[in-house]
Amino acid sequence: MTTAPTTTRARPAPFAAVLRTETRLFLREPGSLFWILVFPAALMTILGLIPSFREPDDALGGRSVIDLYVPVAVLLAMIMTGLQAMPPVLTGYRERGILRRMSATPVRPSALLTAQIVLHGAASLGSSVLVITVGRVAFGVPLPGQAAGYLLALLLAVACVLALGASICALSRTSKVATAVGSVAYLLMMFTAGVWVPVQTMPDLLRTIVGFTPFGAAAQALDQAASGSWPGFAHLGVMLVWTAALGTVSTRLFRWE
Repeated sequence: MTTAPTTTRARPAPFAAVLRTETRLFLREPGSLFWILVFPAALMTILGLIPSFREPDDALGGRSVIDLYVPVAVLLAMIMTGLQAMPPVLTGYRERGILRRMSATPVRPSALLTAQIVLHGAASLGSSVLVITVGRVAFGVPLPGQAAGYLLALLLAVACVLALGASICALSRTSKVATAVGSVAYLLMMFTAGVWVPVQTMPDLLRTIVGFTPFGAAAQALDQAASGSWPGFAHLGVMLVWTAALGTVSTRLFRWE
């Protein structure tokens, strides 16, 4: 007597399943989607509608103000993602005991942390593409002259902001604390990124000081790559050092429960 062979359907890997679930939850949050994907491009559009901002300025090397604000809007999307969106989510999971319960299942809590980093990193890069596209199509902003250098600076900036967000999660016991700390860091990083005053127009001393911050360095690296030059190794090095330092802090201090 023979038995018919049975077919077994491969079960999805735990990380892939967690990533799909977190993606669905993320897409159900219209507030986060607006601030990450829509707001930076909308802000740049509003600024671009000001006629004087579209005119070349000799003081800016023949570029217009809107040319300077494309990298700023790109960084704004990253800051929104890493400091406003990700920390409350991860801290809330820990506060509600979700990470502790996951440790007793085949899906490790680290899979959830990795999924959040991948998801928010992809959202940052997606918003960056949208900002660059709007700048090019709507206002004729040239595409980055040094594409490889621009991409490198972009990836380092994303890694840096996610490491900073993970550090806030590690140091915050509750989601309310994470939101408060993230808001303070958000305002500081917005200034150093040049949201209110482009870094290129800051006084020399202030620009030098801001250059030692992660997003001040990122703003200058992106601007150099957009102008066709390779980003300064000093600016890339600042971002790399910040990423390594913040990554070490978050890895050593992050608590699962």
